[in-house]
Amino acid sequence: MYTGIVHGAYPLTSVIRKTGLSQLSLELPQALLEDLSIGASVGLDGVCMTVTEIKGQHLSFDAMQETLTLTTLGGLDAGDLVNVERSAKQGAEIGGHNISGHIDGCAEIIAVEQTENNCSLHFRIPPQLTKYVFKKGFIGVNGCSLTVADYQRSEACFSVCLIPETLRVTNLGQKGVGDWVNIEVDRQTQVIVDTVERVLAERYSD
Repeated sequence: MYTGIVHGAYPLTSVIRKTGLSQLSLELPQALLEDLSIGASVGLDGVCMTVTEIKGQHLSFDAMQETLTLTTLGGLDAGDLVNVERSAKQGAEIGGHNISGHIDGCAEIIAVEQTENNCSLHFRIPPQLTKYVFKKGFIGVNGCSLTVADYQRSEACFSVCLIPETLRVTNLGQKGVGDWVNIEVDRQTQVIVDTVERVLAERYSD
């Protein structure tokens, strides 16, 4: 489980592609390595990954074929920045919203609006996710807990507004039109929507 508050964006030091698997490696500052061990969970661009190797400050992760297919991790190369968040500790402050690290789909950036102190990103999401997105609702974008600023359900598009601190700490400020990001819908919203749909379906099927 994660809070959606990214600790920083760090470049991949290597990407080793094998049959059905890629090994992703990166170097983290010492502050993020405290009590970290093999088998621990770390969020990379919102994807829950397991640490498979630790060498000094270098960590490695194995991304299986399903992960490579369903997320943006399959298109990353050495030097690409990834958002990193350590898994939440019990009792930790939830500065964003609960994020599971299980990606629901990928969204394409269709527009970027940049002003002096603000940046708005506009996305197009897979149609099957539209029912879980609401204006002012939560959504996870590359592991960042964000609020939906605007939403056009008929066009399967939504936008978020990024403050300078988010642009500084994460990789979202490096993204442009045509880039893809990982999306995780708010799980509470998903449960409510799915439950209501199921109840209505059962009620009117009689």
